[in-house]
Amino acid sequence: MITKETQRKRINTPRQVLFASMVGTTVEFFDFYIYATAAVLVFPRLFFPTHDPASSTLASLATFGIAFLARPIGSALFGHFGDRIGRKRTLVLALSTMGLSTFIIGVLPPYAAIGITAPLLLALCRFGQGIGLGGEWGGAVLLAVENAPPNKRAFYGMFPQLGAPAGFLLSGGTFLLLSRWLSDRQFFAFGWRLPFIASAVLVLLGLYVRLTITETPVFQASVQRAEQVGVPMFTVLRRHTRALVAGILVCLATFVLFYLMTVFALSWGTTALHYERGRFLLIQLFGILFFAATIPASALMAERGRRPVMIGVTVLIGIFGFVLAPLFTSGLTGAVVMMALGLALMGMTYGPLGTVVSELFPTPVRYTGSSLAFSMAGILGASLAPYIAMKLAKDYGLQYVGYYLTASAVLTLAGLLLIRETKDDDLTV
Repeated sequence: MITKETQRKRINTPRQVLFASMVGTTVEFFDFYIYATAAVLVFPRLFFPTHDPASSTLASLATFGIAFLARPIGSALFGHFGDRIGRKRTLVLALSTMGLSTFIIGVLPPYAAIGITAPLLLALCRFGQGIGLGGEWGGAVLLAVENAPPNKRAFYGMFPQLGAPAGFLLSGGTFLLLSRWLSDRQFFAFGWRLPFIASAVLVLLGLYVRLTITETPVFQASVQRAEQVGVPMFTVLRRHTRALVAGILVCLATFVLFYLMTVFALSWGTTALHYERGRFLLIQLFGILFFAATIPASALMAERGRRPVMIGVTVLIGIFGFVLAPLFTSGLTGAVVMMALGLALMGMTYGPLGTVVSELFPTPVRYTGSSLAFSMAGILGASLAPYIAMKLAKDYGLQYVGYYLTASAVLTLAGLLLIRETKDDDLTV
């Protein structure tokens, strides 16, 4: 029999909650970003060899988008169990799925060894990564938000978001070190595999931390009230359509901005602008510091109101679209300023985003609703963003990539106008 004393002792501490919510997303984003980096630097040569380097890169970037198509499937699958059996166990399964897929990529033979089977297996593993990430993000945010005091939900909710810059710093730093320590021949022979294989260690750490926590009190209260629904996804689609559409739009510009600043910028910078690979990775790592710094700043601001912060940042993102191309093409200093500004804005919009989207849905369908909104926005705003940006830049000029970003900001602004202010909502009701 579980006594009140035992229950009290098993309550998660703030340190446990915040670390567990952040460590998982750090691992997830590390896995995700090492693929993004390899999709630009490695896979075009080893898995999609053609006589035209641009065509190889476009084929590689197409597989990058597969994960975003898989995300809604992962959101529906893991969201179902997260809303039915709990956040904790579902998060463990999501992390395991992502980690296994990433490890297998690290041991895949290239096209030269097994022919067309190589890119097919790569695409399958990429699909597995997307399934896992589709279930990870929403659960990690809920782990933080549903354990938070009412007046600190945005602050708690930004810790999973910090996993994004942390994962990028780990992945970018790893590839940078490999580029410096290994020759090109060594890097393409075996060096690129090391981050994928080493991710298994991070996955084991994340699983250990996740297994030490208990279920969120908000979910436990919902279970005691017998509020669970049969198929959460159907309930979201039938009864919370407005919140789902608004959530998708709210996330849209965030996705477009981030993947323009990372995947597209790395590809365009190292090809059309002829930056050396290591130098451009350094520029990106410098920009990620601004990303990490502005996440907590915007989350703290959002404690006084979610919508004003998000609306203001979205307007700035729209303006940034008009200066992206002039900065990027004005030499090293301009590229550094472009990266710092773009990723600073990314942090400002990303910090409150998890809290904002999760607060749009009631507890019985919060895992499914927030995960679906985030994943569907990933399809619209990220899956083809590097590909679309590359085509726009090649066919019409780099300035049209900026216009593409501005258009996404307009759509996100429309989504923000559809939602209400949620900072005073009681999640336990």
